[in-house]
Amino acid sequence: MTRVPQQQPVEAVNRRGGPEGDEDFRALFGRSTAAFASLAGPAHMVEVANEAFFAAIGGEERIRVGVPLGQLIPELAEQGFITLLDQVYRTGERYVGRDARVMIGTGSAAREAFFDFTYEPRTDRGGNVTGVRVIGVETTQVKHAQRLTAEHRVLLEQIARQAPLSEVLEGMARAIEDLAPEGVLVSVLLADADGKHLRHGAAPSLPDFYNQAIDGIATGEGVGSCGTAAHRRRPVIVSDISTDPFWDDFRHLARAARLAACWSTPILARDGSLLGTFAMYHRTPRIPQESDLALARVFADTAALAIERHQADEARRAAERKERAARADLAFLLNASTALTSGLDQVQTLRRLATSCIPVLAPLAAVDIVDRGRVHRIATAAPTQAQQDLLASHTPVHADADADDAVARVLASGLSEVARRTPTGPGPWQDLGVTGYLCVPLLDRGHAFGALTLLSTAEHTFDGHTIALAEELTQRAASAVLNARQYTQRAALTRDLQAGLLLPEIPALPGAQAAAYYHPAGEGLDIGGDFYDLFPLDDGSWAFMLGDVCGRGATAATTTALVRHTARAVAPLLPGPEAVVRAVNKALLQRPHSHGTGFVTLVYGHFTPASTGGLDLTLVRAGHTLPLHLDQRGAVHPLDCPGGLIGISDEAYLTTCHLHLEPTESLLLYTDGITEARNHDREQFGEERLTQALGHASSPLTAQQTIDTLTGAVHAFTGPHGVHDDQAALVLTATPPAGRP
Repeated sequence: MTRVPQQQPVEAVNRRGGPEGDEDFRALFGRSTAAFASLAGPAHMVEVANEAFFAAIGGEERIRVGVPLGQLIPELAEQGFITLLDQVYRTGERYVGRDARVMIGTGSAAREAFFDFTYEPRTDRGGNVTGVRVIGVETTQVKHAQRLTAEHRVLLEQIARQAPLSEVLEGMARAIEDLAPEGVLVSVLLADADGKHLRHGAAPSLPDFYNQAIDGIATGEGVGSCGTAAHRRRPVIVSDISTDPFWDDFRHLARAARLAACWSTPILARDGSLLGTFAMYHRTPRIPQESDLALARVFADTAALAIERHQADEARRAAERKERAARADLAFLLNASTALTSGLDQVQTLRRLATSCIPVLAPLAAVDIVDRGRVHRIATAAPTQAQQDLLASHTPVHADADADDAVARVLASGLSEVARRTPTGPGPWQDLGVTGYLCVPLLDRGHAFGALTLLSTAEHTFDGHTIALAEELTQRAASAVLNARQYTQRAALTRDLQAGLLLPEIPALPGAQAAAYYHPAGEGLDIGGDFYDLFPLDDGSWAFMLGDVCGRGATAATTTALVRHTARAVAPLLPGPEAVVRAVNKALLQRPHSHGTGFVTLVYGHFTPASTGGLDLTLVRAGHTLPLHLDQRGAVHPLDCPGGLIGISDEAYLTTCHLHLEPTESLLLYTDGITEARNHDREQFGEERLTQALGHASSPLTAQQTIDTLTGAVHAFTGPHGVHDDQAALVLTATPPAGRP
């Protein structure tokens, strides 16, 4: 498809001075990529136009002013655009067009374009219409992208429902020919199994004699565009067939088929093997634009997907025709794969691999893994415990290609090894009655990180069918192990980072009990945005906080650390909670953009044991959920302490609130992940249920009992649906003075 080059901002082209209003429009559009033209009189004489306008209508050949628009762009008349101009000039009412299709140029040079445009009447001081202003933005690329996306989606749906390959390729070829208005002709050739010849796949617009002539051409250097592209495994662009040496043997065919240019892209499988070629022919010599090459890449990949799916289906059907027992193989692989992926512990996955292999693939199995340059036996499987113990007692040698050991050789080469004899090197082969072995590598991007060894006994042998099954199973096992490793590493990293952002344990507090709860959303693979903290101050009081950072992951962790460490650093130096929160707000506003720009909600305060018993608390609420006061009678009171979000404005709105907790009374801080927890009907837990759950206690609750009551109520409400947002809670409970019950 032809792409209109991006226009550099340039001054408008002006044949002569116009009314004062036109000067304004020149200022607006003279340096714009939007197309603008000012037309005068009933003939719609072009007075002013910017370069974007001339580029859109045909480029340098049409850069003229002082001529009627119908003369400059004669093809507009038959498309009705001149009539619309007449209407605007006659009625004085503007006209707005959206996604209007315009054919610009004539004959082979014509191109399809789409525009959003406005025709506005020009009037003199007396209100008389003197001309029309044309303002437009070309939407061709957007339109083509929409059509491309729609066609691509249809093809993917065909592939997903396993439509015949010929139907998919034929539909793809026709879709591209429709998308490219320059008369492109599409051909798809399919590679033989050996990759040495190309066969006809689809070419709905090429003549039959041409398709028949190139059916079966060899792949090789200089064999037309397609044969060369298949040989090189990269695109080959021939912009003029009549002079290109690649076409010496096919020039007569191209001339007979009226073909002048051919751009061929190889269709490659995921492993890099050749699947075929995707070619775009043109009737005239032509050099591709970047959009043409991008289109070829997209549909070559789509063709690869369709061909690989087709080949997989063909292989399956062939296997079913040749050997009904293949159904058992598929069931075996399915059951084994299910077992391999049933957990995310790599050791358990490897043990399941060994267990899955016996007795279907071999009587004995062992799995070895390379760790820090040494080979370790991780799993074994055998019919009896005695045989399994013997197999487990064997320690493979160091991973060295020169070692006299099958496992070492396979780990070094990354290739399977099979033999109808006992393995070389020391081992309990005689005691186990081993008569042959198959060793298959576990690969990570081509590098072996382990090996599966299958051992034959008695009359058992390894045929090609068993080897193929073992290699397929090992490939799936390697994928499952790598997934388990990645999950374990990421989960451990997340736990370590999260642990660094939370208290390792609740400290002993003077005159108070504390309990906390934290549960990240999902499977624990992202660092949560909720946090809490408790720490002592120099004057004997204690600071407490609970907050919620906007977002999750590393950025949230950075903000959480900034809030906690800033508060800990400044709290001993500032007079009270409000000053501390303002310092935190300042630190948030000064953080680099790479560390996040999200807001924070927070409850921060100080508490001191009261001389008469209980706790005296001073706190600030910055846009967070309302703290709850649980009194001695079991009643729950929201603590309305006004305050706005921090991290968004220099002038944070904050107020200081005071609260006295009598002995056994508690203050509960929680994040919105608790009240916004949902059940299977998508209903939220809400503040009312929270209050009810805490207010039903028959006697005052300890801090931990309050947490247990809260979490129990939430879990009972949500059921087994998981946590969709981080949840955190912190409870402070006043304890009786020493010596009092």
